[in-house]
Amino acid sequence: MRRGRSLSARIAQEEFFDYQPTSTVDLPDPQPLVENLTRCVIEVLAGARELEQIARWVTDDVYRTLLKRQTISARARAARGTPAIRPAFALGGVRLCEPRDGVIEAVVVVNSRARSRAVAIRLEGLDRRWRASAIHVL
Repeated sequence: MRRGRSLSARIAQEEFFDYQPTSTVDLPDPQPLVENLTRCVIEVLAGARELEQIARWVTDDVYRTLLKRQTISARARAARGTPAIRPAFALGGVRLCEPRDGVIEAVVVVNSRARSRAVAIRLEGLDRRWRASAIHVL
């Protein structure tokens, strides 16, 4: 009775079809993506933008996390009886650092009338483009 492929063959196939890391020199400037992702994430949490619009720029884990936060925000707005509106904000300083090749960690300050927030984003070069592997709104 044959049991299928060997363990090493399955691992090799998973590594081949999984996301392939890309070097920073083969990727575009990350700053515009960081700024646009920050704007989009703030608007998604405010209910003014659909999460699917940024799905191609984030990993599956980030997508699931943002979906949970979007749901919580929508429930809070419904409980208060306030509609979803596009928030008024301005981006402040943007800090980028490269802890290793193919990885960018960024912090963006977001200023609104009520308060200032920080958005931390980790970009990884995967399949010849930047993808956000972590996004935290502080």
